[in-house]
Amino acid sequence: MPKRNILYVEIPTTDSKQSGEFYGKLFGWHITKDEKMDYTMWDPHEGITGGFTTAGQDTQIGEVLLYINSEDIDADLKQAAALGASIIKKKTEIPDTGWYGIFKDPTGNNIGLLTLLGPAGQ
Repeated sequence: MPKRNILYVEIPTTDSKQSGEFYGKLFGWHITKDEKMDYTMWDPHEGITGGFTTAGQDTQIGEVLLYINSEDIDADLKQAAALGASIIKKKTEIPDTGWYGIFKDPTGNNIGLLTLLGPAGQ
């Protein structure tokens, strides 16, 4: 059975710079911004990494999103739908990183699926 670890966490924010400064000071996380993608990421030095997603129509403050390791995002989305989930985001490429998809479970929680290039997803 494939590993189904949590690989990544996104915290919604209206100000990624402010959030990065807050969490960096609070927890000692290393904060970096990918200017090309206009996306701020955090790294606790050990364990699960994550980023700050921009709050808006699709992501609300308080809706932290977990990404679960998936060897076959299309198959997992199909299975989730068969079990009563709705598909929020079909399998989508993250350039030079991997692929992701998002579903809403039957109780209303958004859950991400993630396939990373390289050893992080193994």
